[in-house]
Amino acid sequence: MRILFIGDICGRPGRSALKELLPEMRRNDGSFDFVVVNCENAAAGFGMTERLMDELFALGIDAMTSGNHIWDKKEFVPVLDREPRVLRPANYPPGAPGSGYCVIERNGRKLGILNLQGRAFMSPIDCPFRVADAILSDAKEIAIMVDFHAEATAEKVALGRYLDGRVSLFVGTHTHVQTADESILTGGTAYITDVGMTGGHGGIIGNSYDSVLPKFLLGVPTKFEIEDTDPKVEGVIADVDDETGRALAIRRVSVSP
Repeated sequence: MRILFIGDICGRPGRSALKELLPEMRRNDGSFDFVVVNCENAAAGFGMTERLMDELFALGIDAMTSGNHIWDKKEFVPVLDREPRVLRPANYPPGAPGSGYCVIERNGRKLGILNLQGRAFMSPIDCPFRVADAILSDAKEIAIMVDFHAEATAEKVALGRYLDGRVSLFVGTHTHVQTADESILTGGTAYITDVGMTGGHGGIIGNSYDSVLPKFLLGVPTKFEIEDTDPKVEGVIADVDDETGRALAIRRVSVSP
């Protein structure tokens, strides 16, 4: 099984880059059994809309994960209950709209997808470690991937090692900076601390330099503007053994038009 996971799609530049480059990636890397993206920044950098969801699915995306910004467009929140292929982090408290786990199937293969959110330097929601335990204890799928949307590197490393051998692929998202630590852990889980960002890399993590800098210089809230220069699609490609669910390989991708 070959999985392509695409890091946080940031606004129109990210959507345009993905639309342009995904067919090329399919040609260069062979067919992907599943393509999963993190969509929480797809709408002008904050949140998601139903129209954009449909556009991404039309590109051949199989499922979408998210994070803390999935709630930013209030009109999209009810969609989370209607579309099981779009996830919000599973460790939001019971009663929150949507789901944090889904199973997608194609050509007889199944992939479980678990979305979690960190707590270090982020909102104090339920424990991702214990929520992962509860969901994985009931999961029947051989191949399972995790998107851990978290700020702190240590928290990502800790949860990745905690789940080693219980999931096939563990990817970190949220920081928008691709790390160079992709590896297969001792238990057979493919791991990377952060897969990076899909969008304009010429500014500051997807936003323009001029709109972000005043926040650091003056310490006052500013309106961020999406960066459109130096667009890239970033993510990872992982190969997983169909019989055991153990990862066979993981490779970072960073592709420009």
